[in-house]
Amino acid sequence: MEYVTPKEIYAEDIKNIRKSLSMSQREFSDFGGVSKPTVERWETTDKAINGPIAMLVDMLRRESDYEKKIRVPQKILPLRLWYYHDRMVCTIIDVDEVRQLVEIHNYTSNLLFRAFGPIESPTFEQYKDFLESRCFPRERDKQKIILKSLGIPFYDPFLIIEKTEGRMEEDHFWIRIER
Repeated sequence: MEYVTPKEIYAEDIKNIRKSLSMSQREFSDFGGVSKPTVERWETTDKAINGPIAMLVDMLRRESDYEKKIRVPQKILPLRLWYYHDRMVCTIIDVDEVRQLVEIHNYTSNLLFRAFGPIESPTFEQYKDFLESRCFPRERDKQKIILKSLGIPFYDPFLIIEKTEGRMEEDHFWIRIER
């Protein structure tokens, strides 16, 4: 199989794409998952540069808004839930439980991997339903024994997710809570 992606790039390619993103060398190193000295070396070498960076630079040239698509928004609501499939962030859910506000940011086009599927602006009720969907059923047999083993006094989906990360058997989705 052959692809149109370049096998190598050059110092000017790195500098130009970094500048087009308005990033410092430090910011670009964080974005690319490399050290700042590596970026400095790439930008000053007179040799061809190959490896995954060539693919990243090519992708950024072809899809100039890619960096914006994967950027984590500033946290403005008190609670943030990161909804993952394995190690891939699928949806960030920002919540203000007092004012019952929910804002989401999806990071996948696959509706099956999004926390709320096709819904772009979930209601607070839909958020509560989502939390409950990531827990064992409210009517589960021997529920009190399970709750006691988790150290939770009563059925509360948020408290259960804090303890279990919303993990389900045979399911690769999970939730990280950030306060």
